[in-house]
Amino acid sequence: MGAVGQPVRIGVLAIQGAFAEHIKVLGDIGVEAVAVRLPRDLNGISGLILPGGESTTMRKLIDEWGLRQPILDLAQQGAPMFGTCAGMILLSKEITDGDQPVFPLLDISVKRNAFGRQLESFESELDVPVLGDRKVHAVFIRAPIVERVGPDVDVLAQLDDGRVVAVRKGAIIATAFHPELAGETRFHRLLATMAAAFAEPGEGSGRRPHPLRRAAAAKRQAD
Repeated sequence: MGAVGQPVRIGVLAIQGAFAEHIKVLGDIGVEAVAVRLPRDLNGISGLILPGGESTTMRKLIDEWGLRQPILDLAQQGAPMFGTCAGMILLSKEITDGDQPVFPLLDISVKRNAFGRQLESFESELDVPVLGDRKVHAVFIRAPIVERVGPDVDVLAQLDDGRVVAVRKGAIIATAFHPELAGETRFHRLLATMAAAFAEPGEGSGRRPHPLRRAAAAKRQAD
């Protein structure tokens, strides 16, 4: 991935978990990071990262601080989002061990803590073709696993045994692992590229605005 060609602001959900590491990676690649704790922090951002952490705690704080619907609204406008570990759980349509979905934007079923306790965490080298030929060094810490992938979801990476650990649907990406803990920037660069396209959907006289942005604008006018 090349350097981001235009400035963008990407939010990082900063209510719990490994948000500081994502903020650092964004800074390293020249992207302005915004710590998101309240709905007003979403104003003016062009993408959002949902970090690893404790998904049950994150769920409670998302609702306590009124973030659920504003984040869903941002996704419905077409803003790209990237979830890592617990962030993948938050983005999934089904959590197999009982919890209700939070942001059901990915038609996947996930199982929490699928690899065991923290002492059983591990690292792996993964092929992720969308990011190029160089393998991704992936850090798994109390990671989920994807047990079902819907027909409109692309598999980005699998373990050697075939278990799915990274997926994408359009502008929504999720990984069961932590690229930000391994010095891996390519997922963040991909997110930044999509965020730049979302921020300036109509740039150039020959381009039409992003269709989801057009639909959201039409709905606001109708209201």
